[in-house]
Amino acid sequence: MKAFLDTSVLVAAFIEGHVHHERSFRLLGKCERKSACCGAPTIAEVYSTLTRMPQPLRVSGHDSLLFLGSIRERLSVIALSETEYFEVIAASAAAGVQGGAIYDAVLGQCALKAGAKILYTWNLSDYLRLPSDIAGRVRTP
Repeated sequence: MKAFLDTSVLVAAFIEGHVHHERSFRLLGKCERKSACCGAPTIAEVYSTLTRMPQPLRVSGHDSLLFLGSIRERLSVIALSETEYFEVIAASAAAGVQGGAIYDAVLGQCALKAGAKILYTWNLSDYLRLPSDIAGRVRTP
């Protein structure tokens, strides 16, 4: 069964002091590229989050790149085409999605494109407000 890991799970996997570290780290450790993936926007989000965390949790750019290498080894990275981006934004607008929730809709669309049956996140409420084809796949690790 294909699994999709969102940014919240991946950040927690790399920050030992994070409340969800252990479960996220364990999940990532079980992942293989053929059966697990993340969205292309997640790569930038993980880097951004890790390098702007408050001290002492902040990670250097160099170390963040090492973490991204681990993601690349364990997860396939799913990108939307230009057309797919515009389609998900149009569908989201029609569904009443506003503001930052569009980023969750984009990641949800990446999960659908990958054929993921489960979308792992620690931000359940962010995805549960999206259409049921995405919301119905959401789970915590």
